[in-house]
Order: sequence, then C-alpha cells, then structure tokens
Amino acid sequence: MEDFDNIPMVDLKSQYLSIKDQIDQSVISTIESSQFIGGSQVESFKISLQDYLKVKHVIPCANGTDALQIALMALGLKPGDEVIVPAFTYVATAEVIGLLGLIPIMVDVDLENFNILIEGLENKITSKTKAIVPVHLFGQGSGMEELLIFAKKHNLFVVEDNAQALGADYFFKNGSSSKLGTIGDIGCTSFFPSKNLGCYGDGGALMTNDDRLAEKIKMIANHGQSKKYHHKIIGCNSRLDSIQAAILNVKLKYLDKYNTNRKNAAAFYIKELDKISGIVTPITMNYSSHVFHQFTLKVKENQRDHLKEYLQTKGIPSMIYYPIPLYHQEAFSGYVSKSFKLENTEVLCKEVLSLPMHSELKSETQEKIIFHIKEFFNA
Repeated sequence: MEDFDNIPMVDLKSQYLSIKDQIDQSVISTIESSQFIGGSQVESFKISLQDYLKVKHVIPCANGTDALQIALMALGLKPGDEVIVPAFTYVATAEVIGLLGLIPIMVDVDLENFNILIEGLENKITSKTKAIVPVHLFGQGSGMEELLIFAKKHNLFVVEDNAQALGADYFFKNGSSSKLGTIGDIGCTSFFPSKNLGCYGDGGALMTNDDRLAEKIKMIANHGQSKKYHHKIIGCNSRLDSIQAAILNVKLKYLDKYNTNRKNAAAFYIKELDKISGIVTPITMNYSSHVFHQFTLKVKENQRDHLKEYLQTKGIPSMIYYPIPLYHQEAFSGYVSKSFKLENTEVLCKEVLSLPMHSELKSETQEKIIFHIKEFFNA
C-alpha cells in the first residue's frame, strides 16, 4: 500500500506483491534449470510477445538503447548519413545515432502531444537523409500514417522508438489498427523496470515484419554470427537474460490490465485538473490510444518549478521529462550551432511536469496530489 508520507513516482513493490507467487515460481524454475543465457524462457517470451503484438519477429536484447543501436546497424547506414530525430526526447534516441558516426538531425515536436512535428520535415531532407526515428513519447503514438507516406516519398527507413508506449494501438484511416512498434521497418522497446512492461533489471527488444532485417538483427545482437564461430558481420553482444525473460513472461499476461489501470488513473487526473487555469492536461489523439507511461502536465506562466517545489514540501514527487533540449546538451554541440533553437521544444522544456503514474496508483493517493495542486493554484 502507498504511504502518504512517501508517495512514489512508480510503485514497483506493490505491483510485484500482487503477482509475487507467479514471479517467484518463474524465477526459481529458471534458476533450477540452470539456463541463464538463452533457453526456454527467452524463447517463450519472444513467442508470447510476437503473438501479443501480432508481429512476425521479436528479437530480445539487453536494453532499449542497444535495441536502437542494433536497429540502425541493421539498416546498413554509413558514417555521415543523416537520421531525423525529435529534439524533445530521452538522450538515448540521438545518442546511438552519434555513436555510429551518423548525424542526428533534430526536429521540433507538437506542443499538444509531444511527438515529432511532421510539418516542416520537408525542409530537413538532404541527399544524406536515410532514416527517421519517431518517438512514441509518454505513451501514445506519433502520426505514423503521415510519417510512412513521408518516408516512402523520400526513400527513408522508419525506426520506431517505442520504449514508452508498449501495448498502445495505432488506428489507420481505413479502419485497421496495429500495435505501436510494429508499423515502421523496425520497432524498438525497453523493459527498464519503470516501463509499462518492465523487468527487474535491464532488457529490450526489436520488432520487425521483414525477414531479412530480422536475420540481420539476430546476427548483430550475437557478435555478427550466422552460426557459432562464423562471424559474417561486425556485431555486438546484446541479449536478454533468462531470469529477466522469466519475469517478463509473467508480467506480459498483465500488460493490458496495467495499461488500463494507467488510463483510468489518467482519466481521474484529467477530470479533476482539466479546469485549473495555469495547467494543461495531456490529450489523446484520435489516431492512437494512450497507455500513459507518464502523466505530463504543461504548467504555464513560469509556474512549473514553483509547483514542483511546492509539491515536494507536501511529500509529493514529480519529474521533469525533459528539462534540456538535446541540441543544448554538450554531447551534441558538434552537430548544431550555438544559436540553434526549436520553438516548441524550448517551450516544453520550460513547462512539462510529470505526476506520479503507475499501474497500482490508488484514487486516495491521487486525491491528495490533486488537492495540493488545486491548493497551489487557489482553484
């Protein structure tokens, strides 16, 4: 149960206790099997996630950052090639681009849904542009249908960063739907403990419907091997360990329930906070469901930091995802001029504030959080 004197941003302990017997049995069984790398648990989870996502191939790996790196390696991009990426995202998305000698081309995001702004992308295309990495930020999808049209027009690969929206659906104009992460050439996700589907350590996976890409991804993640001791390409060592797979095998059965709980908690927040002048609650686009990895407010009139400090005095945590645009990070100073700015990204970095959000969030806890936000705004 949550303690009002110590409200967590994410309550992993309560989630574990609700399925403790199943988790413990799965972990113990794996240890007793002595299959610590690979083995039946990893294979079982791979197949279960493929079935859940309705995707042809899932390739587990060590973490979400590795997934992004392996995806770009599998596309055969060359040093100097350009990859379009939103500037308002976690560093890993652009970090792997630079790590491989590629050039991150940072673009702005939509003020309403925080995802990549398709308007203006034409101006970013050069002869070196080879790929685009939409990030499904905070739990809902980028405008994939438009992005696919744009990518096809310019012969670009599409790599989905789906670390924050596993389980969310994308709705196409023709009435069909697909799980986010299965729409582009390759999808990437993370099983970091706080994710909607999280393990108890690090983990990640890549998804694709392309047989050729799947084989190349498998090789890259396993030292470039086509078979044992036959290394066809330069690869890396990135694998999901069996104990983490055992945990994920159990938790995958509850992912839809966890996401529903998050949606319900978000609806409660929105109902109570939506009419407060000075804040803007998150919206859900009509083309994507929202699984609320984060519940992120926009706090206007330079009140964000004051609200954060006030909530902290009441024992309520909050987080700023993300306080600094990627192009202002020293690591990326070689890619942009000092004067480079993106209007919406600059605004969001000054306004966003994420409240506690997880699958075990209780209404009485939310009531306390809401009470003090209203108190701050005298609402």
